[in-house]
Amino acid sequence: MSSKKVLAFYLEGCPYCKQAREALKELIAEDARYSEVKIDWVEENQNSEISAQYDYYRVPTMFIDGEKIYEAHPGEKFDECKANVKRVLEALLKYD
Repeated sequence: MSSKKVLAFYLEGCPYCKQAREALKELIAEDARYSEVKIDWVEENQNSEISAQYDYYRVPTMFIDGEKIYEAHPGEKFDECKANVKRVLEALLKYD
């Protein structure tokens, strides 16, 4: 397994962030490899010194090694969110 991990920014109470976490649970249930992916969830309001170092506008946003892989957009549907979260997980697994 790669030593790299996903850095994910979220906001407490954000419906899109909740959707991303639900998508992650579903993806792990579908493919056990995804449970090996390390994700550091950072609440942006509580960790502004960290979030200020990254270029993004919406949450959830996920980075690997400083590269933005996924940033949600207004009106994003669950299936689209799930596909994007899967893309992040697959990107990290390819680092092996």
